[in-house]
Amino acid sequence: MMTGKPQPVSLFIPCLVEHLYPEIGLAMARVLEHLGHSVFYNSSQTCCGQPAYNAGFHDEARSVAINFLECFDDERVIVSPSGSCTAMVRKSFPKLLKDTSHCDIASTIGPRIYEFTEFLNSSGALEQISVTSSGRVGFHNSCHSYRELGLKDEPLDVLNRISGIEIIGIDEEPECCGFGGLFSVKHRPIAESMGASRLDFFMERQVDTIVSNDPGCIMHMRAQVQRLNLSVSVQHITEFLAAAMSV
Repeated sequence: MMTGKPQPVSLFIPCLVEHLYPEIGLAMARVLEHLGHSVFYNSSQTCCGQPAYNAGFHDEARSVAINFLECFDDERVIVSPSGSCTAMVRKSFPKLLKDTSHCDIASTIGPRIYEFTEFLNSSGALEQISVTSSGRVGFHNSCHSYRELGLKDEPLDVLNRISGIEIIGIDEEPECCGFGGLFSVKHRPIAESMGASRLDFFMERQVDTIVSNDPGCIMHMRAQVQRLNLSVSVQHITEFLAAAMSV
């Protein structure tokens, strides 16, 4: 989708963003509008079905997935601030809805949904971004974003459009922060240990801000920052970019 021109964009807002961190979605909308895209939000949307799907409740997940398809079937471009939700739609919907009347739609909608930084890269919008900020920034790539969507350079390409910052920890394969959805609830001590280890990596490198592209990772790392009484900010890349762009 290398158009290089502004286009209509439909937003998919994940549950965590809608209920806990609306500022992430609002920042994404402001950035996209600033770059010239017309932004649309369908209020009939709910969840992508990932929590139920990962917990083994496939019938319930299927019902939610069908609602997603009904909301977005006519949209050419869908953008989400969550790598894990994007991966659910693109990778898991075809398996979840196989042998149903929705299987064809499930297969065709995958190529039309983009994680936020993926969209900025593929739409040619990066060339429009040239801003300045400051500080040492550690980037945490989510597991779904890296391993299921194959996004490695895309988030960094966005951050590299912000002059004046020093990006830390970009050469290593990303490690899990310990969230993993229900994993962090059912196996809390392990999840907290993983979160502490991930934060140690950045604190040892004296970062000022940890930036991630997934609201689940952000929620978990913010909780661990508070638990460990650390002095570091954890932001979604939409928030960090919007602040640098002053939008």
